[in-house]
Amino acid sequence: MTDAPRLLVADLRAKAPVWRLPESGATRLAAAAPEGWRVHIVNAPTVSDGDGGTAPSAEALDAVARAEAYVGFGISRALFAAASRLRWIHSAAAGVGGLLFPELRDSDVIVTNSAGVHAEPMAEHVLAGVLHLLRGHDLAVEARRRRAWERASFVGEGSPVRELSECRALILGAGGIGSAIARKLSALGARCVGVRRRPELGAPAGFERVVGATDWEALLPESDILVLSAPSTDATRGLVTGSVLDRLPQGAIVVNVARGALLDEAALVERLSRGAIRGAVLDVFADEPLPPESALWNFPSVLITPHVSAVSPRRFWERELSLVIDDWRRYHAGMPMRNVVDRAAGY
Repeated sequence: MTDAPRLLVADLRAKAPVWRLPESGATRLAAAAPEGWRVHIVNAPTVSDGDGGTAPSAEALDAVARAEAYVGFGISRALFAAASRLRWIHSAAAGVGGLLFPELRDSDVIVTNSAGVHAEPMAEHVLAGVLHLLRGHDLAVEARRRRAWERASFVGEGSPVRELSECRALILGAGGIGSAIARKLSALGARCVGVRRRPELGAPAGFERVVGATDWEALLPESDILVLSAPSTDATRGLVTGSVLDRLPQGAIVVNVARGALLDEAALVERLSRGAIRGAVLDVFADEPLPPESALWNFPSVLITPHVSAVSPRRFWERELSLVIDDWRRYHAGMPMRNVVDRAAGY
């Protein structure tokens, strides 16, 4: 009598088409199963937003009860409670704050995430937004709305137009995403300084140097671009306050592709209102969707996107499945896995 095969459940049929596991991806995942494993592809739609907490489908609940491994967009408490055999969870999201609920945090189930998978599109998003403001494209969009041939804003006194090579960027979070941002910005001449929890690990490519959590605020007066790319943890929530914004130089640009909880949006609005901040590139917000009554909508110099900086329809599944399959092989062989979440650090 043979043992029952070990089961990996893939709950990745997202309602949003760009995040929905394609048939080619399902075939690739099934073909990669190590000896003694099988794959159950959950075909019921799931939600790809966030990193856990959404109500699971009945199909997922049934399948996960027999699973040793689960791959999804985070995992909900209900799914975890139903998964008595679970030993490994992989999240197709980078953030894990929503899935580190007490029952999971206190368990010995391995948790891995997709840190780094989204880095390239997010870095390009940041680069595009920064150049949008440095080249005055927000002024051009506003003039076009009025059908006005408006040159004075570009060539007159106080023109905001700058080259990227004039700028220093302070990047809060020097992991996969922050490092990709630094590589893009530095390739066009910007000088980048990173902030990381363990600066002794050194400066990844693209950074002039990295500093620790106690040293970065001293660099604010010389930082023309402030980028938030750190995970949302107890240490980073509320990190960028009004006093932080006040130490930036006149005409600085603020970028947030991390989580809305890191930035005091009311303080940003106040400084935008009096012209202390040149503009902002915001992809994440404290409340999502961003409410229509938010004052952030009022500023042409604020580039607002609806939490889509990671979108890459053609490349995401290539990178994501390569990571999952490699970690699956490592797990099967008892080898160290990639992207294991540090529960204490929260990412």
